[in-house]
Amino acid sequence: MDFDLKLLLLPIISAFIGWFTNWIAIKMLFHPRNPVKVLGFTIQGIFPKRQQQFAQKLGMLVASELIHFDEIASKLKDPQQLAAVSPVIETHIDTFLRVRLAEKIPMIAMFVGEKTIGQLKEGMMEEINTLLPQVIGKYTEGLAEKVDIEKMVTEKVANFSSDKLEQILVAIMSKEFRFVEIIGGVLGFIIGLLQILLTQL
Repeated sequence: MDFDLKLLLLPIISAFIGWFTNWIAIKMLFHPRNPVKVLGFTIQGIFPKRQQQFAQKLGMLVASELIHFDEIASKLKDPQQLAAVSPVIETHIDTFLRVRLAEKIPMIAMFVGEKTIGQLKEGMMEEINTLLPQVIGKYTEGLAEKVDIEKMVTEKVANFSSDKLEQILVAIMSKEFRFVEIIGGVLGFIIGLLQILLTQL
């Protein structure tokens, strides 16, 4: 009976070992934070050790593959986007013509009627709608020359604390990490069952 009980414990022990080793492996991605000497070997978590290289690679990826100023300019110059801001611009122009211009030059209010205000507003809106895409294009071109996305991302990630980096990566990959732990347990359990089968041959 004792012998049979030991055999039944094999898959459970193997499952625990499989889960535990994978759990330790995941923890060692982030720990220890700082280099530690163990039996003459220097041990440090993979991400803390490679944080600078990780930051550089991420910066290059974001700058080359994810963020392009010409795409941003294209989105901003899209007619639908411009149409969305047109009412705000038109309201501002209307207020300027009816209120502010009259305040600055009171004599104008005597000669400029409703029809003239409407014509002025229509003409100004046409000019703004023509000019706005050009302004946006020039502005984004200037940003592309002045803003170094790769450098910004690299510096941000490189300056993250180890705790912050772990928090971000665990938040992104928590399901994957849990899956790896479970797989370790499942494989360990299967190995335990195979050991029982081999002992019975």
